[in-house]
Amino acid sequence: MDSERQFGCPVELALSLIGGKWKTVILARLKQGPMRYGELRRTLPNLAEKVLTQRLHELEADGFVTRISTAESRATRYALSDRGRSLSPALEALYLWGERAARDTGAQFRQRRT
Repeated sequence: MDSERQFGCPVELALSLIGGKWKTVILARLKQGPMRYGELRRTLPNLAEKVLTQRLHELEADGFVTRISTAESRATRYALSDRGRSLSPALEALYLWGERAARDTGAQFRQRRT
């Protein structure tokens, strides 16, 4: 992020960091716990692989996501960093608001794949 840029308000800054549909959805999925790329990809069937890769790199560069590798497994897992976990109250508020909006509008959610 450009530290010289000035913002009109804190919401503008927040949205510049986590704005866009997919960054917030990725963060919400990782809020549930660390995931491998393939696991994360399966939870986001409408997201192109290229976009997922780009958004993960952006979230990592901005300090919201970290990669975890273990000696036992060569598979990398993505997890929220401390900064990413600090978004938990905001993500929870969006989730609850979305549930209420679904009831009000009749919107339906896809069944999750396990």
